[in-house]
Formats: sequence, structure tokens, C-alpha cells
Amino acid sequence: MDGGGGLRLNMNTLDYLILALYFVTVLGVGFAARRAIRTSVDFFLSGRSLPAWVTGLAFVSANLGALEIIGMAANGAQYGVMTVHYYWIGAVPAMVFLGIVMMPFYYGSRVRSVPEYLRLRFNRPTHLLNALSFAAAQVLIAGVNLYALALVMQALLGWPLWLAIVVGAAIVLAYITIGGLSGAIYNEVLQFFVILAGLIPVTVIGLVKVGGVAGLMDAVKGSKLGEAGLHAWQGTGSTDNPLGAHWLGIVFGLGFVLSFGYWTTNFAEVQRALSARNMSAARRTPIIAAYPKLFIPLVTIIPGLVALVTVKGLGAESGSLVYNNAIPLLMRDLLPNGVLGVAVTGLLASFMAGMAANVSGFNTVFTYDIWQAYVQRDRSDEYYLRIGRLATVGGVVVGIGTAFIAAGFSNIMNYIQALFSLFNAPLFATFIIGMFWKRMSAVAGFWSLLLGTLASLVTYLGYKFFGWFDFNSDLEESFWGAGIAFVTVAVVAAIITPLTRPKRRDELEGLVYGMANTTLADDSLAGDAAWYRSPVLLGGIAVLLAILFYLPVF
Repeated sequence: MDGGGGLRLNMNTLDYLILALYFVTVLGVGFAARRAIRTSVDFFLSGRSLPAWVTGLAFVSANLGALEIIGMAANGAQYGVMTVHYYWIGAVPAMVFLGIVMMPFYYGSRVRSVPEYLRLRFNRPTHLLNALSFAAAQVLIAGVNLYALALVMQALLGWPLWLAIVVGAAIVLAYITIGGLSGAIYNEVLQFFVILAGLIPVTVIGLVKVGGVAGLMDAVKGSKLGEAGLHAWQGTGSTDNPLGAHWLGIVFGLGFVLSFGYWTTNFAEVQRALSARNMSAARRTPIIAAYPKLFIPLVTIIPGLVALVTVKGLGAESGSLVYNNAIPLLMRDLLPNGVLGVAVTGLLASFMAGMAANVSGFNTVFTYDIWQAYVQRDRSDEYYLRIGRLATVGGVVVGIGTAFIAAGFSNIMNYIQALFSLFNAPLFATFIIGMFWKRMSAVAGFWSLLLGTLASLVTYLGYKFFGWFDFNSDLEESFWGAGIAFVTVAVVAAIITPLTRPKRRDELEGLVYGMANTTLADDSLAGDAAWYRSPVLLGGIAVLLAILFYLPVF
């Protein structure tokens, strides 16, 4: 099958009807959610009233954005089976850790955002630094999702990129501004099923076409990846493997710093769990999400491999044959009308879920952590609700600008990992050390976060622009950048803490490990004590499954 002829998909009336039906439903959900919004906590945290299965599916769906679907299929085509590291070591353990260890601090201290935790644990300068860097990161990542959304609309409708970007932004803006976080979360649950309905046919028809799993394995052996493309750990004793990564980088850089940094401190995800109805539901949220996460490689990496062996010339530097287009190209080549409509709807749903997660994280942090904390204090609740809706508009407008930055990268996954190693890794290090080492002072918190971020930035700029450092691939740089940031934070904290005054014991209650908040009321509901709802048991099973899944592709 040739890969030429551009990306234009042959959609017919039925396909467009399916798409239109979906958009009407999404806006309908936004309007239905609006009826429940009375206060700012309703708008930003769904009034903390949602059951665990809803927040759990939203948690996984918020992460099923463009990066996940387009980016992981691109990685599957480029790096082969090694891409599973992003799931089984690079996501599941961290999600379980968030549920078992971190959620009690977040939900128990009643903070409304991640930066707010840093204000209570350290001081206002640390809080402001994190609020500003988080706001910047969210808008940059929203741009990536928006760019991906626009790429698909450009492919379908033949629209120019700028028009597709603006229209995509308008739809997301509509349902968050109308429905707040509940609008976003209920839409994410709906999107979860729509995304799967779109990806499963691509995977199944793709596998049938190449002669099943055995046929795919043979074809991959004959491709440019070769035998190495079918193994996850083989060859990681050196950097002589498709990913160009050593097992130390995979385990420490990706499995620990990058993944824990992302899942445990990324407010766009944590916000989903904070909206749960009680502590038990909040702790189960990321753990319930870990189960679908285990199986998602089946519908992202397999299509990437199918694209590698069926689309001639995939992997070009530019044009329609870049790795990012693996999934859209398969849709064009494999799917009949009707099914195509569902698949395209699924793709658009995934980008909207991702962008909505970024924007709802941005508007909360902007309103509570920047505007209310430093600009206008002690105003009425309606005032902050209005600011939140304005911040949503602002975030989307800036996101349109950052979408054009994302357009400059041939593999958006590399760009996003660079952003994570810059923003999330130093934050996670500051967080985890401050949470487990009660002596760490407020001054140390600020300087650790600042210098850790700078260390990661220098590593990136030195590699990309100044030629100071030499790495095998952009991804290897982000693993190292994350590791360097983490070590910098730890060293700075160790040097500054003994020279400065620690916080008093009473200021740390409920914020530091081993110092429980004694004033917390028990909020458990009937049935929460049942053994099958135990976060530790559910989490343990998820991690065990992740280990078992590695065995066939070792």
C-alpha cells in the first residue's frame, strides 16, 4: 500500500453524522453539568461529590490525549515494543503510589491544587514559582493537544491548519466554560468509551490484514526495526536498542523520576481524584485507572507496528509520512465508512479530553493560586467563579499560540517528554523530599525547586542548541534531564536545610509523612471497608499484572 496521496480521509454523510452527534452530546453534557454549579468549588472541583468509578475513568481519559494516541502509536512505529515501558513501568507503579501514599495528603489537607500544598508545606515564594511554572506547562501542553486536533481536522476536511486550530479550541472552550470540571469529567467518561470504539476496529482490521499476531511479528522482523523491535528489555544492557536507552535510564529516569513526577504532581490528573466524594474514593481513583492503562498498549502500539509494516515510507522527516501520522494513515487505508466516522470521532474525543484536562487545571491554578493569592484577596465567591471562566478563555487563547510551537516538532512525544523533564521532575523531587523529610526548610524548598528546574533547562538547551552534551536521542536527553533535575533538588535541599530554620511541628500536621492530621473526620461510606475496595489490595494486583505482562515480550 503506498503512503502517498496525502492524508485526506474519504468521509461520507454517515461518518459526518456520527461526528455531529458526538459534538451535540458533548455540549449537552456541559449544559447538564451547569445546573449543578452554585459555588467556585462546584466549578473547579465538582463540589467533591463524584463516585470512584467516574473519577477513575476520567483520570485515565484525561491522559488519553493526543500524546497518548498519536504519540504512542508514533513511538510504536519508531521504537517498537519498547514503547510498553511508558505504560507498565512508566505509569502503573506511579498511579498506584499516588493512590496509596499521596492521596491521603492531598485529599486530607483539603488543598484545592498541587501548588497550594507547596504553600502550606514550604512558603509563598515556592507556591508562586510552582503556580507560574505549572500554568506555563499546562498552556504549552494544551497547545500540543490542540495541534493534534487540528492535524486531524485538516486531514479530514482539508481545512488550513490555523482554521482547524481555532475551531477545535472553540469547542473545548464551550464545554468547560459552560460546565466547569463536572462538564469536563462526565465528558471524559463518555470520551473513554468513544476513544476505545475508535481504536479497536483499527487494531483488529490491521491485525487481520497482516495475518494476525504471528504475521505481524514476522513482518516486524523484516522491517527496519528487525528482531529488536519485538522485545522490551533485550539489549538494554547497552544503548544498542531501538530506544537508544540503557536499562538504568529506563528504570530511574522514566520509571521513577518522569513517571512519578507526572502522575503524582500533575494537577490536571490529581484534580480528577480531588473531585471524588470521599477519601476512599479519592484513593481508589488512580488505582481504578491503572487497570485500563495496562491494556491501552494493545490499541496504540499494535497499530503503530501495523503502520510500520504496511505504510511504505513511514518515518519521513516531514510531509504526510511522519511517524505522528501512523494512526490517521491506517484509518485512511483500512476502515470502511461508518466505522471511519466512529474512529475519527474517537481521535477528536481524545484530543478534546487532553486539552480539557490542561485547561481545567490551568483555570483552577490561575484563579486560586495566582489571582486569589496574589492579586485580589477576600472577594466574593461569584467573583472568583467569573475569574475562573475568564481564565478558561485566556488559557485557550494562549493555547492557540502554543499550538504553533508544537507544529515545529516531527514527533510530538519527544517535545512533551522534554516539557515533563523540565517542569515535572524538579517539582516531584521537591515534593517527595518535603513530604518524607520533615526537617526540610521553607527556604530550601524554594531554592531546590528553582535550581532543579534550571539544571534541567541547561541540560536541554546544552543538548539542543549549544552542543555541550551528546545524547543518543531526544528521549534519552529527557530521561537524563529528569534524573539531573532530581539529583540537583536533593543536593540543594541537603545543603540549605541545615543552614536554615525548619517549620514548627504544628505547621506540618497532615502535610508530612508520619504526622497525621488529628482533626480529620471519618468520611467513609457504607461498603468502603469491604476487602475488594482496599486501595492496597487493588494496587498490588495492578503492579503484579504489569510485571506479568512483561514476560511474553521480555
